[in-house]
Amino acid sequence: MSGFVMETKKKSYVRDMTDGNVMLHMVAFALPMLAGNMFQQLYNMVDSIIVGRFVGANALGAVGSVGALNFLCFSLCLGLSNGIGILVSQFFGAGEDEKVKTYIAHAVYVILAAGMLMSLISFLFAEPILGMMKTPEETFADALCYMKIVCGFSVVVAIFNGISAILRALGDSKTPLIFLGIASIVNIALDVLFVVYLHMDVAGAAYATIISQGIAAGGSVLWGIRTNPYLRLHREHFIFDKNIVWREIVMGIPLSAQAATISVSCIALQSVVNRFGATIMAAYTASNRIEQLVQQPLNSLGMASSTIAGQNFGAGKKDRIYSAARSGMLINFLFAVLMIVVMYTLGNEIVGIFIADSQVIEIGASGLRITSCMYLFLGMIYVYRGLLNGVGDVNFSMMNGIAEVICRISFALILIGMLNFNYMAVWYTNGLTWTIVGLFSVVRFYQAKWSLKKV
Repeated sequence: MSGFVMETKKKSYVRDMTDGNVMLHMVAFALPMLAGNMFQQLYNMVDSIIVGRFVGANALGAVGSVGALNFLCFSLCLGLSNGIGILVSQFFGAGEDEKVKTYIAHAVYVILAAGMLMSLISFLFAEPILGMMKTPEETFADALCYMKIVCGFSVVVAIFNGISAILRALGDSKTPLIFLGIASIVNIALDVLFVVYLHMDVAGAAYATIISQGIAAGGSVLWGIRTNPYLRLHREHFIFDKNIVWREIVMGIPLSAQAATISVSCIALQSVVNRFGATIMAAYTASNRIEQLVQQPLNSLGMASSTIAGQNFGAGKKDRIYSAARSGMLINFLFAVLMIVVMYTLGNEIVGIFIADSQVIEIGASGLRITSCMYLFLGMIYVYRGLLNGVGDVNFSMMNGIAEVICRISFALILIGMLNFNYMAVWYTNGLTWTIVGLFSVVRFYQAKWSLKKV
């Protein structure tokens, strides 16, 4: 490993995970990222709580109904960012310092272009998409307003996702945490100001989210440049090389496709939810917000797995990738058991944080009790997909996303269309989808086709 990397190992903002205890690396890397992800989820939770409490159940349903659409709009930027992060982590593990810097510089072109493109597309097509989803008339105006604002500023989300992915690839999970924490405080203050005092309703919650995200993005970039030597770029690193840009796009597109297809499956399921009316929409929104929070430890575990796999793949230490799989699944099992206990004992109280309607609370809590029994399989998806992404098997991510689409649509058709289940079928659909896709991910990893590849 070069002298530059050896020097940066001494810095707290870079972590070399090609040596030392894999479990300790995973936990130490994942915990700050978990805290950061939890802060990020506060954006959505605070929006939902304040909108639900101060505007009403219809407005809460409107905000929730566009959640999957927002993720779809962000999916291109998210996938490209993660693809770039994989390349950066592999070159970092291999000790290719100049390649690391050059790929980071070219990421600026890719991420800004993708962000501006998605901002334009999502703003222009928000209304027809909501119409295709059969969004109820009583929630349509609020849903359209929220989507146009949040998705119309996709470029802000793209910048934050890009810098976060690069910093994670270099082992820095602290910087995004710092600025997400600051942004969360700002978000709460702006939510209260815009919604409660200025009565801006759904628009106020949307503007609070975007302003906060912009603070997180700008702060992470500036602080990263100050603390991380790999982000101190020079003119020669920005000399345009179409081959580098193309490689970043090729690595990122399957990840974008995976995120987009999962979003499509969630949108399809949301369309089913919408047909049951505003009460079920509100219950599903509340349970989704809770599960987004529940998934953050698993998401952090998956990103830690990806970074460990990427660095060690670049260093040629494939045995440590299998160690990461064992460590990740142990953590996943313990977490899944804990969540089952929590949902069965405190489900009603947790849903009650979002909404006061007793019927909505009971339905949402019942849904959480159903899906909590499948969290183990949800964790499998995160761990093994993270490992496979890290070693560059990104085509599986696209297959993974397609599998989620097929499962969600198929289970919804079978349970609701053929077996005439009631609205609880939407929660069963999610849980069964996680089970099938989780097992699919395990099989793919242990087929070990990725082990034949080189950086």
